[in-house]
Amino acid sequence: MTHRGAASLGRSLAGFLAQEVPAKVLSLFAAKARQHGRLGPVDFACALRACRGSGRHWHVVPEIHANAITRGLGGDRVIGNLLIGQYAKNGLLLHARQVFQELSVRDNVSWVAMLTGYAQNGLGEEAVVLYRQMHRSGVVPTPYVLSSVLSSCTKAEFFVQGRLIHAQGCKQGFCSETFVGNALITLYLRCGSFRLAERVFCDMPHRDTVTFNTLISGHAQCGQGEHALEIFGEMRLSGLRPDCVTIASLLAACASIGDFQNGKQLHSYLLKAGMSLDYIMEGSLLDLYVKCGDIETALVIFNSGDRTNVVLWNLMLVSFGQINDLGKSFDLFCQMQAAGIRPNQFTYPCILRTCTWTGEIGLGEQIHSSSVKAGFESDMYVSGVLIDMYSKYGWLEKARHVLEMLKEKDVVSWTSMIAGYVQHGFCKKALAAFKEMQKCGIWPDNIGLASAISGCAGMKAMKQGLQIHARVYMSGYSADVSIWNALVNLYARCGKSKEAFSLFEDIEHKDEITWNGLISGFAQSGLHEESLKVFMRMDQSGVKYNVFTFVSALSASANLADIKQGKQIHARVIKTGHTFETEVGNALISLYGKCGSIEDAKMEFSEMPERNEVSWNTIITSFSQHGRGLEALNLFDQMEKEGIKPNDVTFIGILSACSHVGLVDEGLRYFKSMSDEHGINPRSDHYACVVDILGRAGQLDRAKKFVEEMPIAADAMVWRTLLSACKVQKNIEIGELAAKHLLELEPLDSASYVLLSNAYAVTGKWANRDQVRKMMKDRGVRKEPGQSWIEVKNVVHAFFAGDRLHPLADQIYIFLSVINGRVAKIGYNQEKYHLFHEKEQEDKNPTALVHSEKLAVIFGLMNSPPYIPLRVIKNLRICNDCHTWMKFTSEVMGRKIVLRDAYRFHHFDNGSCSCGDFW
Repeated sequence: MTHRGAASLGRSLAGFLAQEVPAKVLSLFAAKARQHGRLGPVDFACALRACRGSGRHWHVVPEIHANAITRGLGGDRVIGNLLIGQYAKNGLLLHARQVFQELSVRDNVSWVAMLTGYAQNGLGEEAVVLYRQMHRSGVVPTPYVLSSVLSSCTKAEFFVQGRLIHAQGCKQGFCSETFVGNALITLYLRCGSFRLAERVFCDMPHRDTVTFNTLISGHAQCGQGEHALEIFGEMRLSGLRPDCVTIASLLAACASIGDFQNGKQLHSYLLKAGMSLDYIMEGSLLDLYVKCGDIETALVIFNSGDRTNVVLWNLMLVSFGQINDLGKSFDLFCQMQAAGIRPNQFTYPCILRTCTWTGEIGLGEQIHSSSVKAGFESDMYVSGVLIDMYSKYGWLEKARHVLEMLKEKDVVSWTSMIAGYVQHGFCKKALAAFKEMQKCGIWPDNIGLASAISGCAGMKAMKQGLQIHARVYMSGYSADVSIWNALVNLYARCGKSKEAFSLFEDIEHKDEITWNGLISGFAQSGLHEESLKVFMRMDQSGVKYNVFTFVSALSASANLADIKQGKQIHARVIKTGHTFETEVGNALISLYGKCGSIEDAKMEFSEMPERNEVSWNTIITSFSQHGRGLEALNLFDQMEKEGIKPNDVTFIGILSACSHVGLVDEGLRYFKSMSDEHGINPRSDHYACVVDILGRAGQLDRAKKFVEEMPIAADAMVWRTLLSACKVQKNIEIGELAAKHLLELEPLDSASYVLLSNAYAVTGKWANRDQVRKMMKDRGVRKEPGQSWIEVKNVVHAFFAGDRLHPLADQIYIFLSVINGRVAKIGYNQEKYHLFHEKEQEDKNPTALVHSEKLAVIFGLMNSPPYIPLRVIKNLRICNDCHTWMKFTSEVMGRKIVLRDAYRFHHFDNGSCSCGDFW
């Protein structure tokens, strides 16, 4: 072929390209390559542009590229730019990058082609890095490049870099371009900066439909539906017509705020405008009617829509889940599979959440099996919902198994597991999981941090809590209310009242969770008075009470034995309509039981519409502590008849009841039934109860043998119970054995020394008693002094043994002398200080040995009306002499006396005690 022919062929390539006939261009290029060896850059450029104009011819691009390299044109800038665009467009980023790097000279087009390729293929991080290189090279970006790289920053969540690029764009005057402004609005909406997004919007000289759609969609997705509707109003005033994207976003906005009226108007608009109902629009409509509770219309839309679209099936599953109709939800799930619609990773969570809401974990387990068969065993989204379901209902081993099966664990799955551990009291495991999550390189979110803090509160692990508190600031969650609430509860539960109050005051918008965290935290750490003060302050602040508020406040009153305050809270319970809440009923039973008003506790129990195992355990324990063991046993029989399964706490109450009424054989039978009939492994507390049963009955040899044959090592509680029985039964031989073990386990506990000392005293072994006292002194162990409290006319009065500090001390001792004379006439014989030998009795001032409970009772008799029962609390166990004196005093004075000592309640009335002298 002549030179003139070759030139003619070259002109033909350009001509056919201008006429948009890519096949002819490529055909001529191939002919020229075969017939003539001279192919110039223009020829290659025409061929590559032809491939770009027709996507179906892109497969010849590598062949053209190879041809260019063999002819020494591999580094040509024009050819290279076209190759980068072709490779990037078809996802071959490595090839595009290689061409880019081999270019001898790069111009603006080269950088744009490579940046666009990264952006279009979702490689936002690489696009941002390349933009930095471009900026350092001195190449001035175009507005299109700026738009692409801003989109990349949004996808990669490089929000700080995005703001820097925004500043550069402003300097170069590109931010006035509409598509750059749209990219900036998307960036700021994604990072949650609505203020900056609206500022960009206001500064834009020209806005298009995309601009408004972006802002409307951003507000709708973040739950700011009302604002989205306001922007739509502005869009209409600007003369722009809404498109399908606008309407879909507005429908989502209406759904998020429950604006059903505006949603229906939008539905009418799209029908009148003749907009096509694609799957996005159908999904938006379905979402609107589902969230607004119009399930019937939702079904009509679903049945008339694209039944092959799995998204619509998922939305209907959600709709039935919202009304907790698991039956219809499961039927729909079965219909979906029968119709040949393959569930996706969002289908299973839809129905699994319904199983969680309705508590049908058995069915949830079947759905779990179905998801595994469908290949979603390692899907993070499905697994996250499964972990949440199993965790919430205490199936923690199942939840952990699901977590372990995940190849890549995300923050949601770890957080659900941690929250499950905390919810069910496994705080140590929760903190271990939190630590393990961080070792895996996963940064906790606000929910994970709040759960971990709650775990620290549950363990009272202040040191770990402080570390997590520091991490809160590092993580940028210092303004998160849920974390602050958890921190308030942590410091309160650990007894750090000043720190808890300080954090509490720093929370600008306090909700009921904030108040409850402080109230319950103080109650659980023993700061009961502080708890009730916060409760009263909450009332004055106008914050609404809920179940948790009342339970915590009632618990604080119960532990203070403050029946007056408890009754006031009970009145608030009635006013606010929480009397039918089972948790509140349980707290009221506990209140009246711990305050000595067992009849009120019984009435609360009988009036409860629903009772759980806690209700039964609380009333059984209350009857047991009040010396009404037979009634406690009858309640246990009734509990079993009603199908309530007893737990380990139930048997503590039952065994204590048997102990306090001397039912040895029955107690041993109940103990044996724990493992034989109920599958409950006895704890140390249960073994201590059996020792108490045998010890009170005087069967110390049998008690000793029982301890020696225990399958678990006897702890201090068991040995202390045995030593106490030995003191009562005056068996010093077994007592010394018990004391030896007890002092080894708790060498600094004063109660152990006092029990042994008293055991020696009652058996007349004064030298041994003195030796024990010397041992206490040498080891720096101090005996807890006996103290009693009584409330009279809203004031609590405290007394110690031989107390002379009270302002009315002289009158108290005079009246005590009068009462002693009266009770002596009907048979009371004072038990002379049996813990002191004769010489000590002679040296002691008689009044110095008057126990605190006697002083409290005398003060109550002097200063309260005769129809009010006297309620006294003592920190130690009541002695024999005081117990006898109380019985005679109740008879001669005609007064009811309720005494709560360290072990139980004693109701003295008309010369007898509820314990039947068996305590």
